[in-house]
Amino acid sequence: MASDVDTAPLVGRAELVQTVRSALLGDGAHGQTAAVFLTGESGVGKTRLLGEIGDRLRERGAVVLTGSCLDIGDASPLHPLLQALRRFDTEVSTSHARTSSAVRGLLQMFADETAGPDGAGALLERVSRGLHLIAEGRPLVLILDDLQWVDRSTRQLLLYLLAGLGDLQLSVLAAVRAESLQGAHPLRRVLTELRRLRTVRVLDLVPLGRADTETLAAAVVGRTLTADAAEQVWQRSGGNPFVIEELARDLRDGRDGLSETLREIFLDRVDALPQHAHAVVHAVAAGVEPVQHWLLAEVLRMPEDELIAAARAAVAHRLLVGADDGYRLRHRLVAEVLAHELLPAERSGLHRRYAEALTTAPGELHQARLAHHWRLAGEPTRALPAAVAAAQEAERLHGYAEAHRHWSAALQLAAEPGPLTVDRVELLENAAEAAHHCGEHARALALLEELAALRGGEPSCALHIRRARYLAAAGRSALAEEEYQRALKAGDCSPRDRASAAARLAELLLHLGRYADAGERAREALALAENVEGSATEIVLASSALGFSDACLEDPDAGLAVMRDALDTAERAGQPEDVACAYLHLAELLTGPLNVLEEGVVVARRGAERVAELGLGRTWGTRLLAIAINGLFRVGQWAEAEKVVAAALRHRPSGADAVELLLARCRLSVGYGDIEAAGRDLDAVATLLAGGGARHVIPLLTLRSGLAMWEGRHDVARQAVQRGLTESRSDDVMILSALVWHGLRAEAEAHASRTVEVDPTAVRRLRDVAERVARKSAGAARPVRSVVEGFLALCAAEVSRLDGSDPELWAVSAAEWDRRHHPYPAAYSRLRQAEALLARRSRVATAGKLLREAYRVAQGLGAVPLTSEIRELAGRARVSLDERDTPAGTRSAPAEASDDELTALTAREREVLALVAEGLTNKEIGQRLFISERTIGVHVSHIFDKLQVRTRVQASAIQLRNQRG
Repeated sequence: MASDVDTAPLVGRAELVQTVRSALLGDGAHGQTAAVFLTGESGVGKTRLLGEIGDRLRERGAVVLTGSCLDIGDASPLHPLLQALRRFDTEVSTSHARTSSAVRGLLQMFADETAGPDGAGALLERVSRGLHLIAEGRPLVLILDDLQWVDRSTRQLLLYLLAGLGDLQLSVLAAVRAESLQGAHPLRRVLTELRRLRTVRVLDLVPLGRADTETLAAAVVGRTLTADAAEQVWQRSGGNPFVIEELARDLRDGRDGLSETLREIFLDRVDALPQHAHAVVHAVAAGVEPVQHWLLAEVLRMPEDELIAAARAAVAHRLLVGADDGYRLRHRLVAEVLAHELLPAERSGLHRRYAEALTTAPGELHQARLAHHWRLAGEPTRALPAAVAAAQEAERLHGYAEAHRHWSAALQLAAEPGPLTVDRVELLENAAEAAHHCGEHARALALLEELAALRGGEPSCALHIRRARYLAAAGRSALAEEEYQRALKAGDCSPRDRASAAARLAELLLHLGRYADAGERAREALALAENVEGSATEIVLASSALGFSDACLEDPDAGLAVMRDALDTAERAGQPEDVACAYLHLAELLTGPLNVLEEGVVVARRGAERVAELGLGRTWGTRLLAIAINGLFRVGQWAEAEKVVAAALRHRPSGADAVELLLARCRLSVGYGDIEAAGRDLDAVATLLAGGGARHVIPLLTLRSGLAMWEGRHDVARQAVQRGLTESRSDDVMILSALVWHGLRAEAEAHASRTVEVDPTAVRRLRDVAERVARKSAGAARPVRSVVEGFLALCAAEVSRLDGSDPELWAVSAAEWDRRHHPYPAAYSRLRQAEALLARRSRVATAGKLLREAYRVAQGLGAVPLTSEIRELAGRARVSLDERDTPAGTRSAPAEASDDELTALTAREREVLALVAEGLTNKEIGQRLFISERTIGVHVSHIFDKLQVRTRVQASAIQLRNQRG
């Protein structure tokens, strides 16, 4: 199964290539025999590796002879060596006359005789002498593919040469199909003999891991795979490179189903099994993995000795994997292939035997398996109770995704004709709630609509509350608020429902940034909950909202204490959503209004781990990780934030959870200057934000404004800000002050660029809003005022740019953001301060110092647009950005190379450089690190600049030099 090496890159084998090359030609290897035998299943990439390693060896000056064994037994003695010599004869240039003559002499010897009068020993000696002449003192490597088909003469030659019986020192690299070495295969004895030699290594080539599987598939498809496609390729391929490439080509070309190439290959492998092993493979393919040995015995009803022998044969042929917990197919594709090889009656019979065996087995029942097998056996009446039990068991273990799948299966089974007695209303309620918990918000709302239609009449208060919860989770906040209001006005609203609706409405208002309204509703909910027994959920939700509101508007210490108490209450009650909600609001408060960023990031990441344990990783866990990303962004740890983005994306979030994550990722993209990626995220957020509140809309428009400014579209930036001021109502003075800064900056940029006229009306409105924000924040908690003051300092400085930028105002802004440990706005302020000083032709040395400090921070962050603007200003002013320059601008003597030349690089840049040194392209690096190709280009540009190199080769040389050091 050779892969198409012209289109697919070599992935995940760099370390193995280096290991083999060192074993064959490493220090001390030349002058003695050495051998490496690569074993592995078909398609795992042995042939590709032989070619790759052969190329590397030739680059090192070795003479490489390459041949393949044929599946024709001993009919062609020494065939692979003859083939290798003929190939080499066509490749060797006329400038190597002696080598060419030696090759042809050896070929002539084979033509004249194969054994000769002196027997096989003399032939082997003459072959050894001929190879010695070909080598001419250079390292000689013999590469043999498909060694499982090696003829007897070649086996004898390998033993002769590697045992050192001839006068030739050579290296051998050979590939062997592991599944072919069964029973008394002659090569097994040869490998056993060779293993005793110290210079012989036998390496098993294992399938690729998940990350490398995705990388290879993406390279073949030509784009990053969706999460679902990547999961499917991984599950179906088992990491086999050939299978990965075939599946990826089907994806790329839009083909559905299984290609005939793969189907025939796997059928051939199954057909090669001994007859009694066929049943084992078919049974495991029909089962739910892992299939325990006792269960397989019950299904097949074979004698124990015969079953073990059959299973051993399937494992030896690399179709099954045996472990302590049972048998698995090495490739799930085998199940797809075999599904079409059985008659329908045979398939249903297998599933029936599985179900009967599981039903009669002592101990705990496997409800999920029972439901699966009874359903495929055509017994819906027996499958339905098992599906319901499996869903309930999954919910007990907080496995909401699994519960949703089982409830959905139960709904389908309940629709089957037959004597089924089931409460469909109850099934719909449970299925909708499970869908909500696992992040399938659209599905939850659809099930709820079906439930409402089934019940008929006016919607109940409880139904309004449930619909509001689902709408809020889907990001449709305005509709959710309306539903909560309907619930509170409903005639059948009980005290418990009223407390629940008020508490959940308080939490929603908090997300909308309406802190005063949230506090009022929270107090109402707490008063109602006092008279309701078992209202822990309502108390946690209301306390979290009240604590956040108080911390922002009145007393941060008291509010924080209330929120910590809410988390303790939630943990004691043990309801997953309550725990998640308490963690979320605590992390939001710390990283937002209170500006305790380091602690907030820790709480967010700890909370994400905790809620993942509770089965809410896709929903609440994603939001908590988004909070961590925002906190890391603000403190300047952008590379770490990227890693958290990659972790959060693996949850495949939807609805409001996806909005939070996309906004967090977009902040990074805007900072990096990845305009294309930022634009895609903003468009996705706008699509998802049907009826979203100020909490999402204002950040969306702020980011759109910032992106438009980097693109030079200052009128678009202005429009985004004005829309944010008009459409959104919020008590969050921090996000409002950030929006106002972007608006004033857009006007200042328009003035500086002279491409768009300044809008005096917009400026006047922005200044009015800034003053209103200042008045409103005066009564807020001190931490909130502190952050707002930083943005207001930026606003005042931006206004000064309209009629002659004031360096003192920019100095105040830089100091404000330094005090809060926010490096990005501090660097931006220093750039503008330097710009103002240079415009006034005063304190040029101070301006140079400011530019160098801003440049250092911007480069460390990877902020490309900011870095470019600093460079442009420095170039116009003839200010050197080299930290080694003296204040007068004269170059100091070149500094001695540090012990580590990579100290100037960030952690992410080091990761990128290491992959550059492996020879990966920007696209391949991006796929490996889950970053866009454009962002990788940005990192590479920074690396070149910091290392003062111009090419990837030069950068790789520095990386390798430091590795050796």
